[in-house]
Formats: sequence, C-alpha cells, structure tokens
Amino acid sequence: MAEGRIRAYAVAASVFALDRVTKTIVERRVSESAAYPVIPGFFDIVHTENHGVAFGVFNDSAFEWRTLALIVVSVAAVIFVSAYLWRARHIDGATLWGLALILGGAAGNAFDRVVSGRVTDFLDVYIGVYHWPTFNVADSCVVVGSGLLILDMLRTKRQAANVS
Repeated sequence: MAEGRIRAYAVAASVFALDRVTKTIVERRVSESAAYPVIPGFFDIVHTENHGVAFGVFNDSAFEWRTLALIVVSVAAVIFVSAYLWRARHIDGATLWGLALILGGAAGNAFDRVVSGRVTDFLDVYIGVYHWPTFNVADSCVVVGSGLLILDMLRTKRQAANVS
C-alpha cells in the first residue's frame, strides 16, 4: 500500500505542476480578450479569471467573505483527501487514481485562491452558440477523478449484488 500511496501523491504533484505551468503560460501569453481556436467551432484557448468555484458558480456573488470561504473549503478538501490517502488501508486502483487526480486538481485551484483570490480558466469547449463553462487542467482532473470514484462505486455495488 505504501508504494501505491507514493504513486498517488506523485500523480497529484504532477497534476498540480501541469496545472500551474499551463495557467502561467495562459496568464503571461493570452490576453483576456483573445481567443485562439484549436479546433474551430469546438475548442479554443481563452483567458478568463474565475472568482467563484467550478463552472463560474458564485463568480458574481457579492458575499464579502466569498474568497475566504472558498479558500477554507478548498484547503479543507486538500487536507481531507491527503489524509484519506495516507490513512486508508485498502484502496483499489480506480479509487486510488481518482483520489490522486482530485487531490492534484483541488491543490492547483486552492493554490490559486490562496495566492490571488481567483482561478485562471482557459479551456473553452463549445458547439455553435452552446458553450461549456471555461475550465482548466485542475478542473479536468477533479472531474475525471470523480468519474473514476463513481465508476468504482458502481462496480463495487454490482460485485456485492452478484455475491448476495
């Protein structure tokens, strides 16, 4: 289990590093008014600043403690997932990698909130006038990690039902 934990923390650190590198490149090289088509009509690189949470939720909130509340929740999530990974005795592969991706992504966005009170988003997916909210590497990893956890829970539930 110790080797699996080390790998999970290494994956989380890699996600964090990739998230920081990509956000830094966008912050330095892409103006907030620019859009760089990668796949025309479907995917652009843009530069937006999100003061809320995933998908812009609370971005326009007037709550004066919004940033502090989001920092506390983000840091608590990082601590919780880190501690869970450290203390868990038996974690299968999908759960381990899901938690590693969530940890790295949560740490990336928590870092942004602590340092600047906002998160840089830059991946813009759309079809015609239908846009998915702009996101970043950290958001992607949290979503994929959550998907792995859900799939593992469904698989475990199905296995338990077959045993009964």
